[in-house]
Amino acid sequence: MPNLPLAIGIAGGSGSGKTTVAQKILNQVGADRIAYLPQDAYYKDLRGLPPAQRAAVNFDHPNSLETDLLVKHVRALMAGQAIDLPVYDFATYSRCRQTVRIEPRRVIVVEGILIYTDAALRDLLTIKIFVDTDPDLRFIRRLERDIRERGRTPESVIQQYLNTVRPMHLEFVEPSKRYADIIIPEGGFNTAALEMVTAHIQTLLNE
Repeated sequence: MPNLPLAIGIAGGSGSGKTTVAQKILNQVGADRIAYLPQDAYYKDLRGLPPAQRAAVNFDHPNSLETDLLVKHVRALMAGQAIDLPVYDFATYSRCRQTVRIEPRRVIVVEGILIYTDAALRDLLTIKIFVDTDPDLRFIRRLERDIRERGRTPESVIQQYLNTVRPMHLEFVEPSKRYADIIIPEGGFNTAALEMVTAHIQTLLNE
């Protein structure tokens, strides 16, 4: 089906470097040719819950995500229709009122830790990439990111990692690696692998 957009999945554990890989693909292929959908935007809106219950939600379980909406949006983009990407506020665990308009493009990039756990979403992806990074590096990156960008304390990040992030990684994320077409060790630092991936994408686009 040569006229359909090229849909690329980028999965991997939290802090593995998925976003870095996605950004390098955007830079090398051209952001104007790509519709970028981060799975983090599709967390369920928890504004109706008390703050303590919001913080207790397991955000590393597939049930925390509105994957049906993500699948709907990918299908819409494939059909040449624009979509309104949700914006999630991680400080309040709620979805913002505003959205971001995403126009259909020749390439769709879907990035997130749990994108290969859903069969309907997997079936839409032409190329499935898994970013494989050592657990200690992933934890350090997550710790720094959540403190810097999401208003978390070091204690809360460590507690969340032990209670949900690590167990859910072992239950859902790591097993989903078997669905990948390409595994990239070291994430965005693996220049050779990234060049191979982007060259392949360029070849498919030029066919």
